[in-house]
Amino acid sequence: MSNSTDQAAPAGLDARSAAATVEQLEQEGDVAADYLEGLLDIADIEGDLTLDVRAGRAYVSVEKDDEDALRLLSDPETVQALQELTRIAVQTQTGRFSRLILDVGGSRDARQRQLEKLVDRAIARLDEGASQASLPAMSSYERKLIHDIVADRGLVSESYGEGSDRHTVIRRG
Repeated sequence: MSNSTDQAAPAGLDARSAAATVEQLEQEGDVAADYLEGLLDIADIEGDLTLDVRAGRAYVSVEKDDEDALRLLSDPETVQALQELTRIAVQTQTGRFSRLILDVGGSRDARQRQLEKLVDRAIARLDEGASQASLPAMSSYERKLIHDIVADRGLVSESYGEGSDRHTVIRRG
């Protein structure tokens, strides 16, 4: 497995100590699944959980054949909040920083499409003569997706700012 480096390690940890083994990532997924099952039970929402390890991260997906059953939880802002709560639960139980990714009812695919549209609007600004186009602040995972989308479209991007103000700027190469 390769380790993604799109997010810095927490203060006091270097990249080597922050990198998790596949076994640790599988443990994160198990802890996350237990936590999410508890939340779903409390909310009386049925969902099937799928665990995976990809690119140095634990991925947990909540799916249901009946898409309406997860509609309330699949809003990107709700997924982001649930992901942060789940990361905290994992960190509390394992004692390790977690970069877990949560997908609810295809929310990651929906967010990918939103980010592609955002990049396309930024490119339109460049086509109209702007020297660069700044995007809103977003998570490290979403910034990584933006960088990938921008590269696929033949442009360059860089992240600027700190913490919750970190954002991406797009320009022509």
